[in-house]
Amino acid sequence: MKNSADPRFAPVSEAGFDVEATRRSADAYGNHAIDEWLAGRLTRRELLRYASVIGMSLVGGGLLAPRSARAQGAANGTIRVAHLTPAGAVDPMTVTDAASLCLLNQTGEFLIDDDGEKQVLKPALALSWKPNDKGDVWTFKLRENVKFHDGQPFTAKDVTATFDRLADPAAGSAALSVLKGVLSKGGTKVVDDHTVAFHLDAPNGNFPYYVSSDNYNAVILPASYTGGYEKSFIGTGPFKLEKYQAKVGATFVRNPDYWGEKALPQRVQFTFYADQQAQVLALQGHQADVMGTFTVQGGQGLMNNPEFKVIGVKSSAHRQIHMRVDSPQFKDKRVRQALALSLDRNVIVKGLFKGRAQVGNDSPFAPAFPSSDAGVPQRKIDVAKAKQLLAQAGVPNGFDVTLTTEKFMEIPDLAVVVQNYAKAIGIRINLKVEGQSQYYGSGTPGKSDWLDSPLGITDYGSRGVPNVFLNAPLTSTGTWNAAHFKNPQYDKLVADYVAALDLASQKKVSGQIQRLLLDETPVIFPFFYDQLIAARKQLNGVRFTAIAQLYFDRATLAA
Repeated sequence: MKNSADPRFAPVSEAGFDVEATRRSADAYGNHAIDEWLAGRLTRRELLRYASVIGMSLVGGGLLAPRSARAQGAANGTIRVAHLTPAGAVDPMTVTDAASLCLLNQTGEFLIDDDGEKQVLKPALALSWKPNDKGDVWTFKLRENVKFHDGQPFTAKDVTATFDRLADPAAGSAALSVLKGVLSKGGTKVVDDHTVAFHLDAPNGNFPYYVSSDNYNAVILPASYTGGYEKSFIGTGPFKLEKYQAKVGATFVRNPDYWGEKALPQRVQFTFYADQQAQVLALQGHQADVMGTFTVQGGQGLMNNPEFKVIGVKSSAHRQIHMRVDSPQFKDKRVRQALALSLDRNVIVKGLFKGRAQVGNDSPFAPAFPSSDAGVPQRKIDVAKAKQLLAQAGVPNGFDVTLTTEKFMEIPDLAVVVQNYAKAIGIRINLKVEGQSQYYGSGTPGKSDWLDSPLGITDYGSRGVPNVFLNAPLTSTGTWNAAHFKNPQYDKLVADYVAALDLASQKKVSGQIQRLLLDETPVIFPFFYDQLIAARKQLNGVRFTAIAQLYFDRATLAA
């Protein structure tokens, strides 16, 4: 006997009404209703009203969605992100803040993806890459059958144009902090439609990182790109722009023509907030499913709440406490060593980060870097030794100095901690905590409290390799050399490290660099902290990186 409740045997009325089509329509409405309920835009009462209309049943006090909704509803829904407001215009050429850079990777892709947690590089728009014997020419094979969101095919010309823009000193590119001295404009050459060769300024064993997601400015744009990025967010990625409203939010939708696996969520919706506390409140109020740039400070309510999960990845993000080696207070390296010896790094990690950080050893070589030499002795607190060094330097009674820094995350608290530790060895520190714009100024010597102050604390985001940290803040010609450190031996070692093509060679040089910096101590690296995100327990599959990028293409939101 046929079962009329089985859709395979659905009857058609005398008027020609298709009952199976009606059921399919009900399933569609049910999917939509559940998605809206999961996203928090529909109340439970309204969902029950939907259920009564389209015939969803109640099981055990909960809703049993139509079959297709149960299978696909969560994956096809909207992921809501509580996000910090971008500091300015979102443009791959100029962004430097975490809020903006995360938006770039929603629609844009890189030649290579840097999986910082596993310390591996994964093919993205490039399928393979290899250096010549010297390491000053790297050849990349590109993926075929890739299209930009406007339908243009992706070719080697787009790669050449992208990196010529980023390496142009006249273009105002933020990527120059990474590419200067590594890749010049005109150094990227088309070999054929799907092969490109990078001719470098000097041999570089870590060059693939410079064109990976680790260099967040390096999303590949069409050769025809002329600006106005916020209008299109043009890219090749699994999502494409639906709407962007400055200081309000952004919405990205699934790209049906994506070359790879199609994104699971139909939509990712970013809402911008002024600070972390507002983001936390949005998450607690079920107005968001996830927030990035999560810090321990101010986030205890989420860390101790079973409704949410805080997930971390090891990173090389850190703070640098610079001491100007040309200032009267810190000209003698024994004074710099003394201040470094006054700090209890383990207590700082436990107190400021609740253990979600690793102790630093006064060099850029974080524990997360494979090339770090773990055999170099760890510097630890030693107050007696610190006082002895000050006496040997001719300042047995200490001295007065002003520490200038920025109001950002835990840095004001760190400044107080440094002030208290220094007091124990006779260094009397006055604090000057400024807004970020005042602290950084123009970012040039003579016009920047950051680069001009005798003592300061500066935030540094994570990188996949230490090259930028070794060069910009510490080499004699480094653009971020707040310590005014100039050491020919150090410069030579950095050049050797950068040119090394294998890990064993890099580690050998890194040990020499670490020991030199422990002796000279122009900068204190007290810790390297984990990158964190906070999310509802129901959200799974979000990938994020140590530089605050968020990837939602494999994300699902369970009921």
